[in-house]
Amino acid sequence: MEALGHGLLPLGAVRTCQKEGRCPLIGSIHFLSSPFPSTLKSLKYKNNIRMQAVEEEYELKQMKDMAAAKKRWDALIRDGTVKVLTPREAGYAIQLSNKMLLDVRPSMERKKAWVKGSTWIPIFDVDASLELRTLSLKATNFLMGGWWSGVPALSYNKEFLSNVEEKFAKDTDLIVACQKGLRSIAACEVLHNADYNNIFWVQGGLEAAEEEDLEREGPQPFKFAGIGGLSEFLGWTDQQRDAAAKEGWGYRLTFSARLVGLVLGADALFIGAQKVGQYLQMLRSH
Repeated sequence: MEALGHGLLPLGAVRTCQKEGRCPLIGSIHFLSSPFPSTLKSLKYKNNIRMQAVEEEYELKQMKDMAAAKKRWDALIRDGTVKVLTPREAGYAIQLSNKMLLDVRPSMERKKAWVKGSTWIPIFDVDASLELRTLSLKATNFLMGGWWSGVPALSYNKEFLSNVEEKFAKDTDLIVACQKGLRSIAACEVLHNADYNNIFWVQGGLEAAEEEDLEREGPQPFKFAGIGGLSEFLGWTDQQRDAAAKEGWGYRLTFSARLVGLVLGADALFIGAQKVGQYLQMLRSH
């Protein structure tokens, strides 16, 4: 589950390890206690090796967890426990059979586009906590690519199942959807384990939907609900490139103008900083 939420990144794993006392040799206190520079250097080197080992071990654990989860999800689909629908089939089911669509996406995707009449209960969402560990994870996520993709660090919604149970009886026909299909199949597993028996999974998620497949509400197309950050601003996502190929040069020029503006703005900021530096240097010389 952690991998799906972009929650614990390698640095977060190290800090959690420190907090729980499982990695007592990771930390600056051991270095400061050494009176010999050569010993200090040696300990720092060993510490870096240990930190790298912890990161690699955690990443390996995430990969193994995801592989095990995929096997379980494939079994649910193969056995027919979870039925598979395309976005178009989901649209027909909603219109003709009055089935309910459960949207399990995080809030930043939901507010851009949603299926009319759907129920929103996120299985992962943005953690608003101001705890040191959470802030550290958010900073790490941003530095590791969040600034480009716009995807924040998410945490598992511990009230997901209880919120679903408040809304839907166990025999309800539930169509479960997310943006790309990964978190929704995880939600299907949670619901199956809680004795929900009529579960339908939207393969490929809402991003795979054409505009005519589902009745949409919200300011953006379904395909754009999962993008963000600088890549969205510059129009460099796969979804925007596909749209540009269909809509032609007018669409491309919009983002080309943004790129030019960004470059000119950065250049102006750099020149301004240089001039301020020159002015301060002149003041010091007088």
